[in-house]
Amino acid sequence: MSLDDLDPDLCELAMRLQRERPLPAPAFRGDLGRSLIARMPQPRPRRLRLLVAGQLGAGALLLVVAALGAVLQAGPLAL
Repeated sequence: MSLDDLDPDLCELAMRLQRERPLPAPAFRGDLGRSLIARMPQPRPRRLRLLVAGQLGAGALLLVVAALGAVLQAGPLAL
């Protein structure tokens, strides 16, 4: 949906809000950037790929078990 599709009053309001929106002061933006960088977590774990693969495998296994339960009409997911 574009601004042209909106009611003319809403379009005018949207353009006014974009034009008049306040911007944070440069000092605040600089402080915020430095604060966010300081809070960044430590380097990623050495075995990150292994952890991700394990989580994906566990999720896939759970989906297979749920699908089998539904197909075999056993368990809480039985139709």
